Amino acid sequence: MSDEQISALVDRMARSKGVDVSPDLIQEAVKRVMAVLSGESAPSVISSLKRLDPRSDYPIAQKRPDLVRTATGLKLEEINLDQVQAGKISFNDIKIRPETLEYQAQIAEAVGRPQLAGNIRRAAEMTRITDERLLEIYEALRPYRSTKKELLDIASELETQYQARACAAIVREAAEVYDKRGRLKSS
Repeated sequence: MSDEQISALVDRMARSKGVDVSPDLIQEAVKRVMAVLSGESAPSVISSLKRLDPRSDYPIAQKRPDLVRTATGLKLEEINLDQVQAGKISFNDIKIRPETLEYQAQIAEAVGRPQLAGNIRRAAEMTRITDERLLEIYEALRPYRSTKKELLDIASELETQYQARACAAIVREAAEVYDKRGRLKSS
């Protein structure tokens, strides 16, 4: 089956469920799946994004709404109170995309706020993790809740399953700090 056939199939499936997904989002999903199935690393959407200029592009929602879409591909103008009240907008329809967060990180960097940019990029990584799993990881990171091995396993999971390298580095750092300070769960 070709990439185009898979894209068409995914589009039909989404529409049959009443979900309008942008063609760009479908195409990116197909690329990632095909890369994983062929044993390659998934292409990074983030690395191919346009560089923004804070003077002309910020605030993004006002000056570059063409770049802002939700996780399901909706444009900003497609989200309004009437749609929400009619039940046509779900929680998944208003989740942010990692690309939007990357644009925000670029703006933060351009105005001299590298720490904020790093935080935003970690948030972008977390968009790939389910809410339930994020809560489990949060709970595991509390003092005395996990062994060092459990934290290192979480870091490996973040890196391999979600490509969340920056988040994985923080969990590894937490494991080391908790080990030095005696804040790990007894085995």
